[in-house]
Amino acid sequence: MTSRILGISAFYHDSAAALLADDEIVAAAQEERFTRKKHDSSFPFNAVRYVLQEGGLGVEDLTAISFYDKPYLKFERLLETYHAFAPAGIRSYLSAMPVWIKEKLFMRKLVWDELEKLNGSKVRRKPQLLFPEHHLSHAASAYYPSPFDRSAILTIDGVGEWATSTIGRGDGNSITVLRELDFPHSVGLLYSAFTYFCGFKVNNGEYKLMGLAPYGHPGSERVEKYKRTVRDEIVDVRDDGSIVMNMANFNYATGMTMVREATWKRLFGVPVRKPESPLTQEYMDLALAVQQVTEDIVMKMAGTARRLTGCNSLVLAGGVALNCVANGKLLRSGAFDQLWIQPAAGDAGGAVGAAYAAYHVWGGNPRTAPDGGVDRMRGSLLGPRYDATSVRRLAVKYDARFQDVDNFDSLCATVAGLLADGKIVGWFQGRSEWGPRALGNRSILADPRNPEMQKRLNLSIKYREGFRPFAPSVLEEDRDDYFDLGVPSPYMLLVAPVKSERRHPVPDNYESHEMMDRLYHTRSDIPAVTHVDFSARIQTVSRVTNERYWKLIRAFKQITGFGLVVNTSFNVRGEPIVLSPEDAYQCFMKTEMDYLVVHNSLFTKSEQPERHCKQPSQWL
Repeated sequence: MTSRILGISAFYHDSAAALLADDEIVAAAQEERFTRKKHDSSFPFNAVRYVLQEGGLGVEDLTAISFYDKPYLKFERLLETYHAFAPAGIRSYLSAMPVWIKEKLFMRKLVWDELEKLNGSKVRRKPQLLFPEHHLSHAASAYYPSPFDRSAILTIDGVGEWATSTIGRGDGNSITVLRELDFPHSVGLLYSAFTYFCGFKVNNGEYKLMGLAPYGHPGSERVEKYKRTVRDEIVDVRDDGSIVMNMANFNYATGMTMVREATWKRLFGVPVRKPESPLTQEYMDLALAVQQVTEDIVMKMAGTARRLTGCNSLVLAGGVALNCVANGKLLRSGAFDQLWIQPAAGDAGGAVGAAYAAYHVWGGNPRTAPDGGVDRMRGSLLGPRYDATSVRRLAVKYDARFQDVDNFDSLCATVAGLLADGKIVGWFQGRSEWGPRALGNRSILADPRNPEMQKRLNLSIKYREGFRPFAPSVLEEDRDDYFDLGVPSPYMLLVAPVKSERRHPVPDNYESHEMMDRLYHTRSDIPAVTHVDFSARIQTVSRVTNERYWKLIRAFKQITGFGLVVNTSFNVRGEPIVLSPEDAYQCFMKTEMDYLVVHNSLFTKSEQPERHCKQPSQWL
């Protein structure tokens, strides 16, 4: 009899749901895609409904429901932390406790109440409701869908219940935790503290800090001074990768902010940056300093994992596993022969991990051997799909004009020609992606050879900070023609250098130039995807997992000789990635995208009867 397990993550950030049939992922989706509320933390009502519909199931058909952490253990950590820091933290305590006492302590009832709303009636046969620990959910999300039958496991995030990082071993259907780092000492919270200090939003702007770091001056006196200050005053990094944070300099344990701002101003010589204010070199150097310290911690933790497990393969999850710069350096270090990262490494991925933990750990079910080194994520294309009638509904609702192209190869040739001509195209196909990256089904595409494209995409399409880089989607078989990567990167979670033969020389004293002068210098023959340090965050595209996207890139290569395109997520700043054709059309109309493709239908901006008001560009 097939086991059917629903995994849920909710109530903190990035709520999501996933469904397993035995150890195969049937569907997975984040709630934000349905509600259009970025990082939606509410119960994933819509996501649960979708994954059950995809599986043809009702709540009573499930074998078990698995929630991604243990609320009582988390509550214990909160109480003990407030007690340890008392009387500090009284404002935070008074803010947090009513929510816990009213709702979160009664998580079992809360989950059943929501599921009965979805069911439309009382659930008469209640499946088993399970609560694996937060970092077990992360570890399970990394190990069980991975292509390895045995591996080291490294999970690093802000905090779960008590754990902030774990080192474990996956072997067969079992996971063994070997080391644990506990709150308040946290690599994720360390990085988030600098995210906050540099003027970005915690739990949202960490990737901005990572993108800012290459603008720092490597090896400069200021960067080295900042790194010494971080190590001497902020965090003690041990040889095994464990850390001890100087809590006298932080405020996150019981306060309403991340850091003690006056102390940090004294330590680093600059105040906390106001959001949206100009970025000066000090903040760029600070971003580089903490990025390098974080990379050092991750390397040390990985070394400990190798020593403790004896495994030559490593899997990663937790929010810090989305730091693709650190991932790329870990890969190139040779500490492990093989590396695999859960595509939804943050809290959303806990839904998949909770379901896997229920199946293998609680259920004791054997793990099916990976087939030919292929993971179980199915290209991470696990979300909703929409049929051709959705395009017809667009035509009725918006009087939208489009052209159907019956032959998909002809459509690819047309779109590839548009991209080569400098046009920007919204590309909507098949099932939506699972995780924070658009992987070719909900993407905005452009020509990587165009030196103006990064600026145009940031200012006229994404409406975001001009320094932000864009990723290439490259044909898997052409990967080594462009990048020093050497392995597949299907989920856009590895950064690697652009090949030296593709690079262009930089001006004298390039490092001392202003930020935008460095940004807009043409650094290679694929300038739109080459970051200021000659790196790129790479997605390799396989014909096996995403044939339609692969065919489009191949058509672009046939026209231009270049087997890659610019790929950025189909959304604007502050909004989730689009889910439905209607979401896509609305985004298309309020930006300066030139064309939109939904399945085999081509929309031309100039032919649409109405333009929505464009959002003003703030970034220069």
